[in-house]
Amino acid sequence: MTNFSSPAPVVSTGVAHGAMERGALVLGGAHGSLVVARSLGRQGIPVWFLAADKLVPQFSRYVVRTLRWPGAEDVRALEMLMQLGRTHRLDGWVLFPGGDEEARLVSRHHAELSDFYRVITPPWEVMRWAADKRLTNEHAQSHGIDVPWSYYPKSRQDIEQLQCRFPVILKPTVRAGSNAFVQAKAWRVDDREHLLARYEQASQMVGDAIVLQELIPGNGAAQFSYAALWDKGQPVASLVARRTRQYPIDFGYTSTFVETIENAEVEAAASRFLGSLQYGGLVEIEFKYDARDQRYKILDVNARTWAWIGLGDVAGTDFPHLQWRLALGETVASLRGRSGAAWIHSSRDFVAACQEMAAGSLSPAGYLKSLHGPMAFAAYAPDDPMPGIIDMPLVASRLVTRRLPVMARGALGWRLWG
Repeated sequence: MTNFSSPAPVVSTGVAHGAMERGALVLGGAHGSLVVARSLGRQGIPVWFLAADKLVPQFSRYVVRTLRWPGAEDVRALEMLMQLGRTHRLDGWVLFPGGDEEARLVSRHHAELSDFYRVITPPWEVMRWAADKRLTNEHAQSHGIDVPWSYYPKSRQDIEQLQCRFPVILKPTVRAGSNAFVQAKAWRVDDREHLLARYEQASQMVGDAIVLQELIPGNGAAQFSYAALWDKGQPVASLVARRTRQYPIDFGYTSTFVETIENAEVEAAASRFLGSLQYGGLVEIEFKYDARDQRYKILDVNARTWAWIGLGDVAGTDFPHLQWRLALGETVASLRGRSGAAWIHSSRDFVAACQEMAAGSLSPAGYLKSLHGPMAFAAYAPDDPMPGIIDMPLVASRLVTRRLPVMARGALGWRLWG
């Protein structure tokens, strides 16, 4: 173990003697960041992982170094990131933000970081339309994209006077900080008494950064995503996927089984949103199909890596490596992911499948049939098994407690594990 002031060793994979090889610095994240490390590491590209409270990626054989820091929301985060690069000669390395906080940090300081690193995250004037759900909805509606009914209360009185149809959900407009509301992503409420109580809880955590939104009927099979890599306002690689299973099954906060499909309507809506922003970078846009009016409604825009980004590899669109090539100035031919590929978080998906079978919405034969065909796993890979082994007890802990204990970020310090 050494500290940040110690010079980093040069990782040699065939570059000229004495030259510092270009690599990637992955900021935070979990399963999506693990995929970035594997995608680049298999190409001989050195990957360092900067972690605050996520564990799995650091156990990958493709992560050359794991560094710990207090997190992207720490007041010293930008200073730390720049000092890290200067101390360890990481100039020209590509930054891959793995979480919302990390993406906001890089986006807000796009100019400063671009003077040293290769930044793939869009600048804040673009990112803000993805980072704030209120702005996302405004931008979507202005370009003819459907959104769920939404309301932005400023006080308890607003909630008391509001006439709405239940059930509804409460969501943070911006996913920032670490608390029960932000970690849950959304709270379902089924009556006014419950709504008032939940609103009080949420407002104590995030102030008035709350959106009240209709709960569109349907399980994960009604939820779709457009996942892509864009450059200069044009798609470079893309696919459309369906969240076939989720956990919990009725109001899932996480995907457990995702498969690629063809859906021109979802692709067209997402392309209008991104094209109007002249977007560049990795992105995943979530939609839900509302059978009541037969419309696809935008839910979230994730302008960063996402949990099931590894689906792209088996569908023919290795997003992290394609992004790496773009960042280094290479020309990349346009690609479209093929349908019929799948991504699975095995342990969670087994629980979700059992719940669906108990509810009568899935048969054992149907479950087994879904497991055939090209498939990527959330944590396991034959050439990199350790993250899959480590992931099992972590998932068990989440299923029991609904959340992992938050690590004491201040105690992490400036440490580099050798």
